[in-house]
Order: sequence, then C-alpha cells, then structure tokens
Amino acid sequence: MTVIDVQKNPEALTLTLTARFDAPPARVWQVWQDPRQLERWWGPPTYPATVIDHDLTPGGAVTYFMTGPEGDKHYGWWRILSVDAPHRLEFEDGFADDSGRPDPDMPTTTVRVQLTADAETATVMTIENTFPTPETMEQLVSMGTVEGMSAALSQIDALLADPAV
Repeated sequence: MTVIDVQKNPEALTLTLTARFDAPPARVWQVWQDPRQLERWWGPPTYPATVIDHDLTPGGAVTYFMTGPEGDKHYGWWRILSVDAPHRLEFEDGFADDSGRPDPDMPTTTVRVQLTADAETATVMTIENTFPTPETMEQLVSMGTVEGMSAALSQIDALLADPAV
C-alpha cells in the first residue's frame, strides 16, 4: 500500500498521511503540477476528479469537482499559499457550492505537502492537514478524510508507472 503512516494529533489539530513512491521527487511533483495527472488520483477511485482551474502559483487557485457513482458532483477549491517546486506545496482546501464558489457553511483546512527524496529513485510524500478547531477535525475525520485520502493516494503508483504520462 502506498500510505505508510497516518498520524492524528488532536492537540496540534493535525492529520498527517505519509506515502512512499518509487519515483524521484521531480516526477512525483508532476502529479500535483499537471491538472490531467491530478484528475487521475485526487478523488477516491469511485469519485474521480475533474479539474476546472489550475493555477499552482502563490495566490492562485485550483477548482474541481468529484463525480460520485450515482453521477452526483461534489465541488472543491484550493487557494495556493506557497510553492517550492518540486519539494513543497501549501494551500487552503475547502468545499464549494455547485457554481464552484467556496461554501461558507463548510470548514476549510490548511494542507502542507512535502516531497523528500528517499534513496536515489524514491520519494516520501507527507501531507499534513491542519484544522481550525477540534470540532472541524472531528467532523472531517468522521466524513472519511483518512479513508478517502488513502484511497486517492493509492492511485498514484499506477500513474507514476504509466509510460504515456
């Protein structure tokens, strides 16, 4: 399995997933940088993502929706806070309404992605989610954040192995 560790820290209001991939950081970075590659893994397998906007620069935005098995659409957005390609990405992550606008009734999190070389041809990806309150953390974890992110991350190995990408 791709995910090698999950740490929930209620005191620090963080949820951290760690995954390892058999590809160098520059290649793993492409799964974030290229919207077509991001679409192939961002949603869990039964909720594929469609990226609408993708500006991976500080102040930029990524908007997308995931389509469920019944055709239901779930919209989301990122506001890019910082980028240090191919090593770090930080963004605010939230839910959106049907028109793609941030949903003020749903919580947001701050996501920090770190890509670290592990040997010559491998990468450890750490994704740390920081929640604004304990209630928000509990709400999003109970909504299946760990399971959904783990399932999404498990799709990256096949993407990295695809010679057509």
